[in-house]
Amino acid sequence: MSEFPPCPQCQGSYTYQDRDHFVCPECGHEWSGDASEAADDGLQVLDANGNRLADGDTVTVIKDLKVKGSSSVVKVGTKVKNVRLVEGDHNLDCKIDGIGAMKLKSEFVKKA
Repeated sequence: MSEFPPCPQCQGSYTYQDRDHFVCPECGHEWSGDASEAADDGLQVLDANGNRLADGDTVTVIKDLKVKGSSSVVKVGTKVKNVRLVEGDHNLDCKIDGIGAMKLKSEFVKKA
């Protein structure tokens, strides 16, 4: 019935194409048309706009963030270079000028 591939996560058959990737309405999973990426089950981290992040990317903070245990604040628009992807709730490991080493949530940054 459908000319599109089944969802690699839930095997749902109601997938549809949205620009350059496929979407499963049953589980919400999105993947590109490449079979190689669908088979890749590695760490996938997305920014606030849904762009995939990789080790070494530069990101921009989209919201003022209070630094726990300090009176410092990471201001909106701060560029953070050379981020590392890590497992966990705070999935970006980075070093911010003037503050030092930090872990950030990817939902508060966008790819620069």
